[in-house]
Amino acid sequence: MKVKNILPLTWRNELENSEFYSIDNDIILLDKPVISSTIKYPFKVDVTVAIICIKGTMEGTLNLHPCFNGASSFITILPGQIMQYKSISEDFEGLFIIMSPKFSDSLMPNAKDRLPLSLSVRDNPSVSLDEEGLKGMINYFEMLKKIIQVEDHPYRIEVARYLTLAFFYGVGSHFHNFDDNRKKSHYETLSEKFLNLVQIHFKEQRGLEFYANKLYITPKHLTIVIKSVSNKSPNEWIDEYVTLETKALLKSTNMTIQQISDALNFPSQSFFGKYFKRVTGMSPSEYKAKG
Repeated sequence: MKVKNILPLTWRNELENSEFYSIDNDIILLDKPVISSTIKYPFKVDVTVAIICIKGTMEGTLNLHPCFNGASSFITILPGQIMQYKSISEDFEGLFIIMSPKFSDSLMPNAKDRLPLSLSVRDNPSVSLDEEGLKGMINYFEMLKKIIQVEDHPYRIEVARYLTLAFFYGVGSHFHNFDDNRKKSHYETLSEKFLNLVQIHFKEQRGLEFYANKLYITPKHLTIVIKSVSNKSPNEWIDEYVTLETKALLKSTNMTIQQISDALNFPSQSFFGKYFKRVTGMSPSEYKAKG
């Protein structure tokens, strides 16, 4: 059975009273959307989403990390990230740029060029903008909108691509200019490495020994480090990643519980169900049916 992942069209359904402009499903612009309701459950994004926040606030999490977007700010959500809204103010106004994987990959065909920017955006998804920065973002959006509206333009998609590439190079320089003057402690560095490893390996590895070996420390020392920095144990972090992925797959795909169990490398559906219930207090089927 073919898995139906969340599609760009879903964003249109969630955004009401909005004008949108698009070139097929390659790139979609939403002009000052009014968001009347929030998505209550985590969902996995398979598109790149750039949000220019003009007014109001938006709060949520990306891959378990808090993400706040206030007036005069910019947020980038990458494919594969799991997003969950916490709250959106009634006066929120923003500009949304949604790009398919095909379109975003075409901006930088060479993976070596994409990687530094992707890592930087992943680590700093939300940035504040000064007055000039916000004006520049809005001007880019308006230029892109004008190009998209000229439907008989023979090079419309190419112009949109080069405009977007120029825009993200500018954004990239902003991200890469982040200057963290505070030197991280040894414990903080180890914690960051641990969370990066969990994000990569949680589908296959749920034991502390694997992560401790990767970091060249003992499981006991790993537990001391992670608890001192985050007030959570390493096992709690692993559980959070596994259950967040499960919740996203249950709500934003048509995968069966058995398929999700297999994708997360559990020995059986029964074991997977007990694991999920231990962490969340409900079975996968109960969560899937939950409104």
